[in-house]
Amino acid sequence: MSIKKVDAYIEDHLETSIEELSRLCAQPSVAAQNLGIEDCARMAADSLEARGFAVQILPTGGSPVVFGERKGRGDRTLIVYDHYDVQPPEPLELWKTPAFEPTIREGRLYARGVADNKGNFVGRLHAIDAFLDAEGELPCNVKFIVEGEEEIGSVHLEPFIKAHQTMLAGDVCVWEVGGVDHENTPIQMVGLRGICYVELHARTANQDVHSGTGGSIFPNAAWRLVWALASLKDKDENILLPGFYEDVIPPTKREKELLAQAPDMMAYYKEKYDLDHFLKGIEDELELAIEAVYEPTCTICGLTSGYQGEGTKTVLPAEARAKVDFRLVPNQTPDKVLSQLREHLDAHGFEDIQIMDMGGNPPAKTDPDHPAVQMAVEAAKDVYEKPARVIPMIGGSGPNYMFQKYLGVPIISSGAGDSESRAHAPNESISLDLYVKGSKHFARILALMEKH
Repeated sequence: MSIKKVDAYIEDHLETSIEELSRLCAQPSVAAQNLGIEDCARMAADSLEARGFAVQILPTGGSPVVFGERKGRGDRTLIVYDHYDVQPPEPLELWKTPAFEPTIREGRLYARGVADNKGNFVGRLHAIDAFLDAEGELPCNVKFIVEGEEEIGSVHLEPFIKAHQTMLAGDVCVWEVGGVDHENTPIQMVGLRGICYVELHARTANQDVHSGTGGSIFPNAAWRLVWALASLKDKDENILLPGFYEDVIPPTKREKELLAQAPDMMAYYKEKYDLDHFLKGIEDELELAIEAVYEPTCTICGLTSGYQGEGTKTVLPAEARAKVDFRLVPNQTPDKVLSQLREHLDAHGFEDIQIMDMGGNPPAKTDPDHPAVQMAVEAAKDVYEKPARVIPMIGGSGPNYMFQKYLGVPIISSGAGDSESRAHAPNESISLDLYVKGSKHFARILALMEKH
C-alpha cells in the first residue's frame, strides 16, 4: 500500500470532510446543560455507519455511548476514544462568531467543540475514508468508543466499560487529544492527571434580606462560603485537607528526563497570558515543568452569590455556591479527596457547607517507552518533518485510567490541537493545515498497527 495515495485522498477531499465536521459542530451537545446530547449521538453514529461500521447507541444511565466496530486485516485492534459532548459556550459575548455556527477565518475553523473533540473524531474518519478508497479495507480492526459525558467527568463511563470489557477489548487506544505544541512540534501525551470536581453550597436563610435590615445580625452565605474556601489553602499554595499529600508520588527519573527535554515555557507563558510571576516563586524551567503536572491543585472555578448585575442592590445573600476542582496526581483518588474535604470542613466548623460531587477520575499514565508510544512517534515522522516529543503527563484530565484498568491498553495520541486552539474558551478553533496532518498521522498509525 502506498501511503501517498492515502495522503492524496486526505488532501483532495478536505473540503468534504470540513463540511461534515461543520455539521457536527453546528449541533450543540453540552453535557453540563443536557443540551442536544441525543441528537449529537445520533449524528456520530450516522458518521460511523457511513463508513461501514457496525454501530450501537448504548445507554449508560446518562449520555449514551456510541460504539462502532469495523473488521480489518489481521487480528490487531485499534481502539479510538472520542467524545461528542462539548463545554458550555459561555461567555457568549466573547465569541467573534456564534459558537455553534462554524466559521472559517484565516485558515482556522472556529466553533465550540471543534478542537475538543469533534475535529479529531471527524479527522480520524477522514483517514479511514482514505484507506477505504485506496484499499477497500482497513489494515486492522477498529473500534470507536464515543461518549457524551467527558466534559462532566465521564460520570457513567466506568460501569459501562466494566460491563462491556469483551466487546471493547483491543490492543492500543488512540486518545481524544493530540497535535502540536507552541513550537509546532508533534507531541505524544501519554498520561493525564486525575480530577475531583465539586460544588460547595452555603445557605444561611430561606431568602435574601435587605442588607440594612440583616447586615449586622443575620449570617451572610457569601461570607460563610468565602471563609470556607479560604481554609482550603494557605498563602504558600499548600492544600490543607488532612492527608492530602500522603498518596502523592513524584515523577520517575525517566519522566524527569522527558520533561527536561521540553522547550522553555516561562517566557512563553508570561507573554501569552500577560503574567509577571509564577506561583511559589518558581524561576527554574524544569521546576516549572514538574510543578505544572506532578503537583496536585485546588482551583476555584466559579463563584455565585447575591446580586451581580449593573448598578447596586443592597442585599444580604441567603445562598452562595462555588465550583472547585482538585487536579490529582499519582496515586491520589477522587473518592479519598472527597472524604478529606468533608473531614476538613467539619473540623473547621463548616459542617453546614454542602458538598455536591460533580464527578472525577483518578490519574493514569502509559509507560513513555511502551512500543505503542514508539509506534505513534514513528507514525508522526514524515508528517510533521520533525521528531515528536513524548510528554509523560499533562495537566488535563480524562477517563484514561478506566481504559487501562479494565481493557489493559496503552494510550497514544493524535490530532489537530495546537497552542491557539482555545479549548474550553471562547473562539475555540483548529488549524486546517493541522487537521490534514492529524488525519495523515492517524492513517500511519492504522498502517503501523498491521506491522506491530
